[in-house]
Amino acid sequence: MKILLLGKTGQVGFELHRTLSPLGPITAPGREELDLTNEQAVNNYLAQTRPELIVNAAAWTAVDAAENQQAEAQRLNAGLPKQLAEYAKANNARLVHYSSDYVYPGTGTTPWRETSPTGPLSVYGQTKLEGDEAIQQSGADHLIFRTSWVYSARGNNFMKTMLRLAESKTELNIVADQIGAPTPARLIAQVTALAIDGKLQAGLYHLAPTGETSWQGFAKEIFRLAGKNTKANPIPTSDYPTPATRPLNSRMDVNKLQQALNIQLPDWQSQLALTLGEYLEN
Repeated sequence: MKILLLGKTGQVGFELHRTLSPLGPITAPGREELDLTNEQAVNNYLAQTRPELIVNAAAWTAVDAAENQQAEAQRLNAGLPKQLAEYAKANNARLVHYSSDYVYPGTGTTPWRETSPTGPLSVYGQTKLEGDEAIQQSGADHLIFRTSWVYSARGNNFMKTMLRLAESKTELNIVADQIGAPTPARLIAQVTALAIDGKLQAGLYHLAPTGETSWQGFAKEIFRLAGKNTKANPIPTSDYPTPATRPLNSRMDVNKLQQALNIQLPDWQSQLALTLGEYLEN
């Protein structure tokens, strides 16, 4: 199976590159080889490489910057997925794509299901939703995994920021009223490999660890596991204004994926311990 992986330098792309390699030869162009913002360049590359499986880990992930750079976010989060889906449909290929909890309105306390009404609060969330809908409407064989609060042992993310700040700070103020499940990129890659190998039925699935916490709770567990004495003080979202509005409720129901693959997803705490351990070893 000829695999095309896009976004190989990102947190998820890096993990996918090493996890999917047993499934077939992977072509993973970097930015210097393929400009994903250029629609014609992407069409030419697809025609040249003729992939049977496209794994799209490329995205515009700068949530706040998307508010002012809407065209760029639109291209990577909506235009590119649509283009890839059209290729997949025309060439009997399969497309795997990653989406976000930001497509939901962030209200209430009930975990979102795949059938829950969407209602993005930001340009980032809106463009991610448009990408999902373009894939679903294309008729292509696809898997869309919506995930939340992605981090890993590499790249820029909340875990590494907290560890860096803990080197010089005795206490930090951390948002405590946004609730979700921190998801390591490694888990996303492992489940993706399982889904591809197990011929998971096409559709939309939520992919996150079980359990829930706030950003403050996440920080406290990072400090505890890393042996840091830094105190994490709870503050409301209103005390930490950002250009893009964040959802307060990012809880996601993962039962559909668990039942489809006959697996039990791990809890977020054990996944943090694994990811932190990997980071501290390097």
